[in-house]
Amino acid sequence: MSAEVDAGLATLSDQLILATVLLYVSAMIAYALDLAFGRSAGAPARAARPVLATVGAPKATEGTEGTEGAEEAEAAPADRTPPAWAVWAAPVAVGLSWLGWAANLASLLTRGLAVDRWPWGNMYEFVVAMCFAAVSAFLFMQLRYPVRFLGAFVTVAAALGLGFAVRYLHVQAGPVVPALNSYWVAIHVSAAIVASGLFIVAGVSGILYLARKDTAVRLPSRQDLERVAHRAIVIGFPIWTFAVIAGALWADKAWGRYWGWDPKEIWAFITWIAYAAYLHARATAGWKGKAAMIVQLVAFACLLFNLVGVNIFLGGLHSYAEVPG
Repeated sequence: MSAEVDAGLATLSDQLILATVLLYVSAMIAYALDLAFGRSAGAPARAARPVLATVGAPKATEGTEGTEGAEEAEAAPADRTPPAWAVWAAPVAVGLSWLGWAANLASLLTRGLAVDRWPWGNMYEFVVAMCFAAVSAFLFMQLRYPVRFLGAFVTVAAALGLGFAVRYLHVQAGPVVPALNSYWVAIHVSAAIVASGLFIVAGVSGILYLARKDTAVRLPSRQDLERVAHRAIVIGFPIWTFAVIAGALWADKAWGRYWGWDPKEIWAFITWIAYAAYLHARATAGWKGKAAMIVQLVAFACLLFNLVGVNIFLGGLHSYAEVPG
């Protein structure tokens, strides 16, 4: 390693990542137990809908959405008393999530302190930060909205993302290329990370929406899943817009032009267009339900390719991501 790197803090950061994965997996198991056996699993779907009505879009009162919601409500079973041990699943899951979140944060802080820079200068660090942002979005949404049902899926996504980063993207802590030694890292990349975390929550909700069967009453209704996805995108889209604009300003400062048809720039803009299309179709054409979820999942796929695929498979000025060969 470079003499400028604090090897002790760098090693501690790597160890904290492993602890984070274990905590997220443990939280996922606890959330799954809560879904399967907890009090929320036995509640009728019709009882859950008014609670989540504050999460986003207005209630569907006509057309196929209302019919679909009625069918799901009719499919709900009668309430039942959960096993005595199951009442602890939810608080344990939430507690483990916060512990994992704290370990994830500590891993980023120690990585940054080890190299004396912002800790998202390569793909490994960016994916770690993106997983942190996704769990942060879920946990802080949970403080205001009853979205605990997403816990098992968000934590497993974060655990898989961290596992992928450790297995395939990990590089030793060290200095970055001169182009990344800029205050724009704190502006442009931070905004992209926050927006990505919100889009991951929306993407998880969309996948559950399409995977959910009318008899799969362990989850809230499709309308509730759609509301969560819509709220996350409504918050994340302007942040992503700011990230794209900040990236153009940084490009002008670093390379003397705002736009150069670099693959990363192109896919960041494609992602912006895809999420804008989702919001536009939903607001003007009244697209809801399955059609809207498919559009937002296409946008989510563009996001993932922009964040990971471009750096691995495509070249360009953003090819300094230090992906191991």
